[in-house]
Amino acid sequence: MRKSLRYQALFGALAASMTLCVTVGHAQPASTVKEFRIMEAGGPSGDSVEQAYIKPFTARTGIKVTRESPASAGKLQAMVQSKNITATLVELGATDTAAMRALGMLEPLDWAAINPDPIYPEARQPDAFGWQYSSTLMAWAKGTKPPKTWADFWNVKDFPGKRALPDYPAATLAIALLADGVAPDKLFPLDIDRAFASLQKIKGSVAVWWKAGAQPPQLLEDKEVSYCVAWSGRVIGNPKLEYTYNQGLLSLTTFVVPKGADPASKAAAMGLLHEASKLQNQLVAANIIPYTGASPGIEKLVPQERINDFPTSDVNKKVQVPTDATWTAANAALLQKRWQEFKLGL
Repeated sequence: MRKSLRYQALFGALAASMTLCVTVGHAQPASTVKEFRIMEAGGPSGDSVEQAYIKPFTARTGIKVTRESPASAGKLQAMVQSKNITATLVELGATDTAAMRALGMLEPLDWAAINPDPIYPEARQPDAFGWQYSSTLMAWAKGTKPPKTWADFWNVKDFPGKRALPDYPAATLAIALLADGVAPDKLFPLDIDRAFASLQKIKGSVAVWWKAGAQPPQLLEDKEVSYCVAWSGRVIGNPKLEYTYNQGLLSLTTFVVPKGADPASKAAAMGLLHEASKLQNQLVAANIIPYTGASPGIEKLVPQERINDFPTSDVNKKVQVPTDATWTAANAALLQKRWQEFKLGL
């Protein structure tokens, strides 16, 4: 919290100057839409959307954006199937985005209207705007022997102590394969049998299979475990914990438009996505939650001591492993079936 407050003034000033500038850039035709609704994850992430993107968008266009949370693929699918589209933009994780795409639930985006500032290629999808990066990484309490790789994390002899792993098969099986020596560029499609064989080697040292992102940092602080798999946003900035992005699983959250959305509202929403493509706006969001947007170059604008906080700084992005959401979505049922069978043997 103290770290966040330390930079409040810096990013607050940036936000203020940014608001003054948005009225002169990215001209947009007058819209008959006065308001539209978006569905997002809520919490600090939702607050970051409000402060970094909605505020400058509304200041520029006069269009009100109402937030609703939480978002889910199930809600989007229900809206499309009932033909009652109540949210123009919906936030989805990468796997849910791929699943909804496969089911034909998404509208194509108008990238000419979005007119984005420079963003990473993977963030520019025909029917999805990649707006927020996060990482699944390894973390430990300060004073604990630091691992460098998942093989170290699996090595309970040289790195003794209990572990906590996520109760999510896609991430945990990918990590198990990296620990077993699979090269990052050969990770997908996942070798499921090999992954479970790798998990057999460490399952006796796993004290907690966690389901909530708040669990790993608390388990470490309470000394219930020595090492955790954690979501980056849950451990960054915690003075009691350490972490590494090395071999972290890099994930990209998107905004999508449900199939059948009102064309005028969709057109207006493209302007909000333009705001999400601006690096200066993304820095405002990153001051609220330590995730980053899709623009390169963040390390040139943040204080040097914060460069390692963010998943897309040059030093961190290049050492992480991108996930294959399309494969994961297509094999979700199989992964879940095998995962439940594995848990019966714990």
